[in-house]
Amino acid sequence: MIQSRFAGAVIAAVVLVAIIVIGTFTYLILNLPDQPIAFNPFSPKPDVNGSVNQPNGPSSLKLVKFSSEQEFKDYIQSGQGNNYYGGIGGGVMRGLSAPTVTAQDEMGLDFGVPTGLGTADKTVSNVSPERVSTTNVQVGGIDEPDILKTDGKNIYYSQPSYYYIQPQPFIRAMEDESRILPPNDGYGKTKVIAAFPPADLAEIGAIDKTGDLLVSNNTLAVISGNEINAFNVADPKKPEKKWTVTLDGNNQIIQSRLYQDKIYLVTSTYVDSYSPCPLKLATDAAGSITVPCVDIYHPVRPLPINVTYTAMVIDLADGKISQTVSFVGSTDNSVVYMSPSAMYVTYSYTTDVAEFVYRFYSQEMTDLMPPAVIEKLKKLSQYDISNQSKLTELNIILQEFYNSLDNDERLRVENEGQNKMSDYLTAHRRELERTGIVKIGLSDFKIAATGDVAGRPLNQFSLDEYQNHLRLATTVSGGFFFGSSESVSDVNVLDSNLKTVGSVQDLGKGERIYSVRFIEDKGYVVTFRQTDPFYVIDLAKPNQPQLKGELKIPGFSSYLHPINKDKIIGVGQDQGRVKVSLFDVTNPSDPQEKSKYQLDDYWSEVLSTHHAFLLDSKHQIFFMPGSRGGYVFSYRDDKLSLERAVSDITAKRALYLNDYLYIVGDNQIVVLNENDWERVKALDF
Repeated sequence: MIQSRFAGAVIAAVVLVAIIVIGTFTYLILNLPDQPIAFNPFSPKPDVNGSVNQPNGPSSLKLVKFSSEQEFKDYIQSGQGNNYYGGIGGGVMRGLSAPTVTAQDEMGLDFGVPTGLGTADKTVSNVSPERVSTTNVQVGGIDEPDILKTDGKNIYYSQPSYYYIQPQPFIRAMEDESRILPPNDGYGKTKVIAAFPPADLAEIGAIDKTGDLLVSNNTLAVISGNEINAFNVADPKKPEKKWTVTLDGNNQIIQSRLYQDKIYLVTSTYVDSYSPCPLKLATDAAGSITVPCVDIYHPVRPLPINVTYTAMVIDLADGKISQTVSFVGSTDNSVVYMSPSAMYVTYSYTTDVAEFVYRFYSQEMTDLMPPAVIEKLKKLSQYDISNQSKLTELNIILQEFYNSLDNDERLRVENEGQNKMSDYLTAHRRELERTGIVKIGLSDFKIAATGDVAGRPLNQFSLDEYQNHLRLATTVSGGFFFGSSESVSDVNVLDSNLKTVGSVQDLGKGERIYSVRFIEDKGYVVTFRQTDPFYVIDLAKPNQPQLKGELKIPGFSSYLHPINKDKIIGVGQDQGRVKVSLFDVTNPSDPQEKSKYQLDDYWSEVLSTHHAFLLDSKHQIFFMPGSRGGYVFSYRDDKLSLERAVSDITAKRALYLNDYLYIVGDNQIVVLNENDWERVKALDF
């Protein structure tokens, strides 16, 4: 009896904490492939003491620099405990370079899509093409690293250094063994290919490095692991190394952008609790770079941190690191977004669980618990000890309480408490899952503002800056109490100080965000679980955003790409096959799926990276690779049609030079004439 009673008490004591952990992890494992609290630990505008203050906010909301290594160590200790409740997995940053030309339609929209007026008949070898595509990026004029780049005359293609197995259904893989490609002499290198005119297509050089590429002004940067190497490619047949930046062994590249011949790099360094600083950052052309403790920012209120983020500026011409800014955060779900005026870095965390549990007991359990127990919980929430210690003490207090009950009463209290907690979590779920945002101004490369919102973003497209406001879409998983609290998604609008001024909440109950795109004063969000709700958000009034329209269709879209202000392409899946949709949002209150096409293909790399998508507005086509080849779609007259399919190529990317489409794969390049879609040239690797 005593043993049974003790065991039951232990279970009851930890149930309200453990269920949060189990529920969170269970929900996220099953549902996430990649994703107003009582306080806001962040804020803007540095004061004379190097702190960043929330306008009109309490001093506890400042973002300040550590005064010493010991203070850093103490901060780590005080924030421990909540790390176990912060969800799993972190989103990887993907990233932004300056295209030569960007497309603007007649209304002045800039989607970062290259275009031009050149024709295919100008194929004299000393004439450069007038139309040159660039990497598909989020923000026009800000380039993102990718495996394929062109300078208009040459193609630079980085190949992996491992065996490449073309994804195929099992039966097809057995029937076509040629799709399993072993390494050859080109793998593990960056190929230099003469591309224009097509008649001159040939591999003319190679760089003994592979990775993501950035190119500008005859300089090619190869981002590989923890190293960036730059090469002078003025003579593409003989690339010459210009400089190398090597990160410290514990420092990892999260994401990078190229803007106005400067590389903007974001890295993370796991915190060493024994020796967290000075931070050994990198070695550049000028020598070793370190960040002292007194130059690392942290929120005044302790948070569960495990990394130090550093944003830095590298001059593409000489490889020197000119500016850095560092702050602590967590690795969970970090996303990087960059506009022409600022860089935004996010990270997600879970707030003080002990404080959350105390608020629950003091507000909802007073009819089931003696005042003395609630008073103990109150004192515990106010102790200046680590969160891990608070949780240990919390378990002891609850265990003592449940031990004082007989079996019948304990059973009643447990059931009442669980039902109350379920309702409480539904009402207060946004207080647990949070995403912190750090805004770094590009003009002075200092922290300009900080803020936070509920939930977690999906990827870089979850953020967008427009007219001095940041729009941010997140999903609040709700998976804390054995999944009984539904997940919901929000679109928040924040001002230049990252203070939330408006929001649209509770999109897609029981679902999560699969894709987001913001276009001027509209936002488009796709959530998914059973069907694909396509939401249209009116953001014309930042303080009064509104849900204007909703369209429910089968499947889901993982990537949204604007053709113009009123037409959007969606790429996703339905019943295990790749699906392409053409959405008409001319009437925001009544969005329509104008056309759709389902491929006999189960995968496209567009589903995992937008860099694999190419739009050519002149010919009203777009390209996307599949697991069985490459596909060229037409969207002419608001109808999707498969204009051209290219088989027997492990298609990865495509680009155009004038009116020639170059489909690039790991085994060859195929060149098509966009005027008649005839194959004009091919190059085998």
